[in-house]
Amino acid sequence: MKSIANIFVSTYPFGKFDSLPLDLLDRSGLSYTINPLNRKLTSEEVSDLAKDSVGIIAGTENLQLLVNRSKNLQFISRVGIGLDSVPLRLCREKGIKVSYTPDAVTLAVSELVMGMMITLPRQVAWADRQLRRGDWTRPVGISIKSAKIGIVGLGRVGFSIAKMLTAFSPTKVYICDILDKSNEIEFLRSMGLVIEQVPLDFLLESSDIVSIHVPLTSLTRNLIKDRELDLMKKTSYLINFSRGGIVNEEMIYNRLKNFGLAGMAVDVYEKEPYKGKLRELENVVLTQHMGSCSFDCRLAMESQATEELIRFFQSKSLLNEVPEFEFENSEF
Repeated sequence: MKSIANIFVSTYPFGKFDSLPLDLLDRSGLSYTINPLNRKLTSEEVSDLAKDSVGIIAGTENLQLLVNRSKNLQFISRVGIGLDSVPLRLCREKGIKVSYTPDAVTLAVSELVMGMMITLPRQVAWADRQLRRGDWTRPVGISIKSAKIGIVGLGRVGFSIAKMLTAFSPTKVYICDILDKSNEIEFLRSMGLVIEQVPLDFLLESSDIVSIHVPLTSLTRNLIKDRELDLMKKTSYLINFSRGGIVNEEMIYNRLKNFGLAGMAVDVYEKEPYKGKLRELENVVLTQHMGSCSFDCRLAMESQATEELIRFFQSKSLLNEVPEFEFENSEF
């Protein structure tokens, strides 16, 4: 092994619902420490707790301070797919290897987004709040079948959602992606989906439900701001289960408060845990960055990240090293 000591597990929860990731670490002979605070750590806390570590199994914690300060860190194994919290360019400069678990989260996130495509326009959360107050209005909303759905980003999750939509037969599905998705679209059409790749402006103007599925990079930060929101119909809904920072929080708050949009479902925020103004609004469904929070998904992410870290410290070939294009698009 390259080292047998000082592995820090910053992500939380870890090994809480299934002990396999911990068992893997125990059997590997690596010495490790688990996040002692049982919550998401701040950048400063990660830097302090992992300052002597040679490897880290990380969640969505901001690792910039740790990477900048550390003289020992050799490997980052990211539990999940998002890399906006990892300073990839700085890692490259310092010779720190980075891996992630891009395939483990796809199904769990896709399922929850599909749930929101029903919950949000059918006003399920609003009806629940009304009933608890003693009201009974039986709100009416649009169905997926009658809707035009916009998917921004046809990567792993976007493609999975599009496949799920074949069972609902929406009126039309619009796709926007920086890459040519002709092959994927042809496959989805063969499954009966009415689907077309279009520019972002057209997608926003035409869709009843818009779902965001792109990574947070220098290209996508504030992708949805006032200009883009102006294009959307006042009767349309926005879903962001991708990353905070892609949708400008202040601008979307003002739009929703003044009923410039019908509603929004959001799982991700610029600062987490979230304590912002969207909590004031009745036409917003808020969840707690829990797209990956199914038992099977958590186990897959945690065990895959652990196995990758063990491979690194056993000098074996990595299976999920972050590819070159992710470094090119990194903000820092």
